[in-house]
Parts: sequence; C-alpha cells; structure tokens
Amino acid sequence: MTRPLKKRVINFWPQVTYFKPAGIPLKTIEELEISGDELEAIRLKYLENLDQEKVAKQMNVSRPTIVRILQSAKKKIVDALVNGKAIKMEKGPNIIMKNANHKLCNKKRRCGRSFN
Repeated sequence: MTRPLKKRVINFWPQVTYFKPAGIPLKTIEELEISGDELEAIRLKYLENLDQEKVAKQMNVSRPTIVRILQSAKKKIVDALVNGKAIKMEKGPNIIMKNANHKLCNKKRRCGRSFN
C-alpha cells in the first residue's frame, strides 16, 4: 500500500491554461496535461530562479519530490514542443491554492483548501 500524497501548495494559476501549435486543428492533435504542482515547480525554479530546496519549502514537499516533479514537467514540455502536441494545464489532485487575490480563489472561495 502506497503512502497518500502530501498536499502541495501552489501560489499561482495562469489565466491561459491551454497551448497548441498554430495551424493544426485541435481534433488532430495529441494533448499533454501539466498538473498544478508541475507548473508551480517550473515557475518557481526557472522564472523565480529559486533553488530546489526553496521550491520544495514553498510547495510543502521534499526536495527529492521537487526533482521528480521538475523532471516530469520538463519531459512533457519538451515532448509537446518537439512533437507538436498541445499542453493543457489542470490543477490535479492534492493541490492547495494559497494566493487569496487570484481570480479562481475569489470565484470559488476555496483558497487554502484542496482543489479535488
């Protein structure tokens, strides 16, 4: 029996949650999903330039978990870019949204709670 996943804290959710190659009909394209924790880890590591230890602390997970999340996210993004696939962002299970000023938080009034 596996251990239950620890809740992962994210502080950002984009308004645009879907990308696809230009000029290719959506019906004919394969789609990859990037989870909320993958997006947050990529954002913190590469846009905010935080080291893995700080990313792990902000997201309330271990550093080895952040390494696995980053590897998974990078593989999906590269696959989409190289092979012309769409990228869809989904919050996924075990996510806690902490940013009370975000549009989704205000609409659902669920900030600080899971998006399950």
